[in-house]
Amino acid sequence: MKKILILMGVAVALCHTSCESTKAEEKKEELKLLVTSPLVKDTTITKEYVCQIHAIQHIEMRALERGYLKKIYVDEGQLVKSGQMMFQILPLQYQAEFQKAQAEANYAEIEYKNTKALADSNIVSRNELALARAKYDKAKAEMDLAKVHLGFTEIKAPFDGIMDHFYVREGSLLAEGDLLTTLSDNSKMWVYFNVPESEYLNYKTKANNSNLMSVKLKMANQDIFQYPGVVQTIEADFNNETGNIAFRATFPNPNKLLRHGETGNILMQVPMKNAIIIPQKATYEVLEKKYVFVVDKDNVVKSREITIGAELPDLYVVKGGLKGDEKILLEGIKKVRDNDKIRYDYKEPKSVVANLKVYAE
Repeated sequence: MKKILILMGVAVALCHTSCESTKAEEKKEELKLLVTSPLVKDTTITKEYVCQIHAIQHIEMRALERGYLKKIYVDEGQLVKSGQMMFQILPLQYQAEFQKAQAEANYAEIEYKNTKALADSNIVSRNELALARAKYDKAKAEMDLAKVHLGFTEIKAPFDGIMDHFYVREGSLLAEGDLLTTLSDNSKMWVYFNVPESEYLNYKTKANNSNLMSVKLKMANQDIFQYPGVVQTIEADFNNETGNIAFRATFPNPNKLLRHGETGNILMQVPMKNAIIIPQKATYEVLEKKYVFVVDKDNVVKSREITIGAELPDLYVVKGGLKGDEKILLEGIKKVRDNDKIRYDYKEPKSVVANLKVYAE
């Protein structure tokens, strides 16, 4: 009798468990959510490339002669004009050498003129006149050389530009080649950025020499520089280690806001054909990886990792992991788990995108 009662109790328990399981499955199947598909269309995305900003001219100002730095005529950060005096090295030695060479040239000139007068009177030979002329030419050349060396003691700006900080101070003993400062012409800026091989090929197939690609510059403070630039130059070789090639864009800089050595990001519009576009709210993240729930033919949701190719306002362009004709869960991501069966309403992707706004689900 006891055995019969125990068996009846087990049967009741199993029946109750089975009923509860059936109810749970029915509850899952009763869950009705919103589903859509990726939007497949040609679009244009904005690609960002880390860049380095250079002045179109950036040179080092160095001492051309040895001596003491006598005078500094400019200040750090100052805008200087072409031909403006910047530094003067103590010129006493070079001044004396120039005066000596000048005196020797004057003496040789007088000697030449006297010899010429004698030669014209047939008192001396033409050979002596030629020798006197050669001495005079040599003396003039030495004077010109001394004058050049004297000029090296005056260091002037070769172009309009902005001074950097000083590496020396007045009274410093300079050797030939010592660095004094640097000078930058910031009227225009050259901005260098690296582009992957595939994007380079896309650019070259669409590039037109008469229609240069326009780009924008996002500065370090995240503001967009007010003047657009154009891509004018591409370097000759790829970097075999990174697979990138360097582009150079030129930006006008009339307000001198940009300075040599700054960094930022280049914003380039890149066309994409048959891009797979999904709403950002249809994704979730696990350990910095993006996932979507794909709905199969049996209405079962499957979690799948996707690769994001680009980000648009409220949208992602999917680079891999999803096909254009598949269905994805749009709403209720936090209400389901992998392998749950759902009922759903389907919404056309064009309608979804047209009324899209990211919100927490």
